[in-house]
Amino acid sequence: MRVAVVGLGSMGMGAATSCVAAGLTTYGIDPRDSACEAFVEAGGAGAASDGRDFAGDLDAVILLTVNAAQCRDALFGEKGLAAHLKAGTPVMVSATISVADAKAIAAELEAAGLTMLDAPVSGGAARAAAGEMTVMAAGPAAVFDQLQPVLDAVAGKVYRISEKIGDGATVKIIHQLLAGVHIAAGAEAMALAAKANIPLETMYDVVTNAAGNSWMFENRMRHVVDGDYTPTSMVDIFVKDLGLVTETGLSMKFPLPLATTAYSMFATASNAGYGQWDDSAVIKVFPGIDLPDSGKH
Repeated sequence: MRVAVVGLGSMGMGAATSCVAAGLTTYGIDPRDSACEAFVEAGGAGAASDGRDFAGDLDAVILLTVNAAQCRDALFGEKGLAAHLKAGTPVMVSATISVADAKAIAAELEAAGLTMLDAPVSGGAARAAAGEMTVMAAGPAAVFDQLQPVLDAVAGKVYRISEKIGDGATVKIIHQLLAGVHIAAGAEAMALAAKANIPLETMYDVVTNAAGNSWMFENRMRHVVDGDYTPTSMVDIFVKDLGLVTETGLSMKFPLPLATTAYSMFATASNAGYGQWDDSAVIKVFPGIDLPDSGKH
């Protein structure tokens, strides 16, 4: 099976190398020469800024771009793949995008004679590299079947939500509500500890061994304790994702007070210049506290 992974970021690179490890002939597509070179060194069959040269040979495409605009450009832009793929090629859209964008991209792919799986992912860079991502997917059963070797390669758990495009995006948006709120709440707790002069290492150790812990607290607040904001996922990613959450609530006239507050915190951090820092840098919105600083971001 020949597959291309579009977007060789922290998640995309892991997905691509997992496909290589599973024995799939895998190509990478990314505008950054450094990412393309790293993927080829990791065993990729090839990599380029666009995939037109090998698109006609592909049996599947995975999109792990940052947003819907990048998905559209990769598929339908001036150097887009869609026009060069074989009829019936399945496209697994794994970016976090809105329900409306998922449906619109699926319609454009259908018009081009292609199929789509609405398949957002979660798990972070480490689980992506291990081929253990969680996939929350929706789409026709036949497309699931076409993509089974890819799903086997990249995922530890695959949820077949439904056959309705948009349901995968909805589940991911709800998941991101929790992820963003957990980071924001963890930052608030650690900021309060700093204000109260409780050593952050002690506070972190207590929480991670008590009922207030969460995966996001344990993972991200470690960065705060270390003062290391080297991004695994950036503040601006949660500005986007929590923006999708709040827009979803608005579209349903459904109140989301915690998500709205978390969005405001991340937007404030981004506006203050921390948008490209690790998302744990949302703690920087709290004034009057001293935090560890390794100088890494």
